[in-house]
Amino acid sequence: MATTSVLLESLPRTSAETKQVKFGKCDGFMQALRERVDAYFVETGQAKRDHWRMYVKTVVILSWITASYIGLIFFAVAWWQALLLSMSLGLAMAAVGFNIQHDGGHGAYSRFPIVNNMMAFTLDILGGSSFIWKRTHNVVHHSYTNVTGVDGDIDLGFMGRLSPHQERYGFHRFQHFYLWFLYGFITFKWQFRDDYLGLIAGKVGNTRIFRPKGWNAVALVVGKLIFITLAFIIPFSLHAWYNVLLCFFAASFVQGVVLSVVFQLAHVVEHADFPMPEEESLRIENAWAVHQVETTVDFAQTSRLVNWYTGGLNFQIEHHLFPQICHIHYPALAKIVEDTSREFGVSYNAHPTAGSAIASHYRWLRQMGRADVVTDADAAI
Repeated sequence: MATTSVLLESLPRTSAETKQVKFGKCDGFMQALRERVDAYFVETGQAKRDHWRMYVKTVVILSWITASYIGLIFFAVAWWQALLLSMSLGLAMAAVGFNIQHDGGHGAYSRFPIVNNMMAFTLDILGGSSFIWKRTHNVVHHSYTNVTGVDGDIDLGFMGRLSPHQERYGFHRFQHFYLWFLYGFITFKWQFRDDYLGLIAGKVGNTRIFRPKGWNAVALVVGKLIFITLAFIIPFSLHAWYNVLLCFFAASFVQGVVLSVVFQLAHVVEHADFPMPEEESLRIENAWAVHQVETTVDFAQTSRLVNWYTGGLNFQIEHHLFPQICHIHYPALAKIVEDTSREFGVSYNAHPTAGSAIASHYRWLRQMGRADVVTDADAAI
C-alpha cells in the first residue's frame, strides 16, 4: 500500500508547517483484515450496503423526528409538553446524524451514489453542510485520527485540552466539569458559524475546502433554506418568538451534547493514542491501519440499544477501518478485527459499557487539565 500523507497548513507550533505527514509501511495487517472481512461477506451472502435493516431503521428514525417536530409545532400547549418534545426532537436529530447522514456521507448506505447523497443531505436539513462535512470528516479525521494540529475533531481551541500535545491553560483544571456543558453548543457552532466562515475563508480550521459549484452549491443553499424554514419561519408564524427560541435552544443543546459525547468516547479517552510524527521526517511510526486501531476505542459492544441508537459508532474501530461498509455489520466485524489485531500485536481496546467509556472520558479530561501530570507525550514536546 502506498504511504498516506496530507498537506499541513497553519498548524500549531507542535506540528510541522506546510509539509506532509506520512505513515509507516504496511506490515500485512490491513491486507489480512480485508481478506477476512471479504470472506465473511462471501460466506454469509450479505451485501456490504443496501441492507434491509438499514432501510427499516431509516423509516423508524425519520418517523420519530417527524412526530417530534409536528407534536412540538402543532400540538404542544403546556411548557412541559414543549420541553419533552424539544428533547425528543434533539435526540431524534442526533439519531439522524449517527445513522442516516453518517452512513450516507461515507457511501456506506447504498451502492447507488444518488441514494448516499440523499441520505447525506439530511445533515443539510439539520443545519449543517454535507459538502463540507465530507471534506473535513471523511478525508482528514479518518486519515489522521488524533494527530494534533491535523485532526480538527480533537481541537476545541483554548476552551479545552484534549491532547497531551496541546497547550495547557490554568482554567483547564476544571474542564472535566465545564466541557460537558459546552458540548451542547457544538450544533449552534456549525449551524451558524463554521459553514459560513468556511465558505468565505475557503477552509475550516486547518482544512482547506473548495467552494461548492453546480449541484453541490444548489444543495448547500437549498439545505440552508429548508433548515431556516423548519427551525424558524414556520414556528415563528404560529408561536411567540421567545418560545420558539427556547425550544430551538433545548432541542439543539440536547443534540449537541449527545453528538459530542458519543464522538469523544471513541478517541478522547484512556487507552487511545495521540501519536505525533517525527520532527524531521514527519513520519508516524505505525502503518495507517494500526494507527486507526490504536487511536480509537470501542464501547458497549454488547448493547443492542447503544449500537442501534449510535449507528454503530460504538464500534468506531471497525468504522474507521471500513467506513464504506454499512454499520449494521459492525458487531459481526468486531470479532474479526479484534482477533486479527491480537495476531499482529496491535493494541485493540474496548470499554464494556457506555458508562465506563463516559467515566474514562471524564478521567482523561481531568488528566489533561492537571499541571502536575506529565505524560510521555508532554515530555516529548
